[in-house]
Amino acid sequence: QVQLVESGGGLVQPGGSLTLSCAASGFRYDDYAIAWFRQAPGKEREGVACISNADTITTLADSVKGRFTISRGNAKDTVNLQMNSLKPEDTAVYYCAAFKYGSGHYDYWGQGTQVTVSS
Repeated sequence: QVQLVESGGGLVQPGGSLTLSCAASGFRYDDYAIAWFRQAPGKEREGVACISNADTITTLADSVKGRFTISRGNAKDTVNLQMNSLKPEDTAVYYCAAFKYGSGHYDYWGQGTQVTVSS
């Protein structure tokens, strides 16, 4: 069974940090790049970060550069999104997705994890 499962969301104060994890199973993880998206209420889904399957390419949205880092986790078949200096505008449901470069589509999606930044 193919699964992408996000974890690590929660409530944090402005300026705080959270680490989200995306755990993959049921498919050839090493063949896929992983992307993080977020969607806030009433807003369109926004791409946040992406890491290639060979870890040679990482991409961050301008809105999170200097604050977020994407990396392959120490745990098997996981990708982490380290989020520092969080702002209220980072509040959203965060999703991870798996895709192959050049395919033009995302093959697998997780169910999402809520991140709320509020004092």
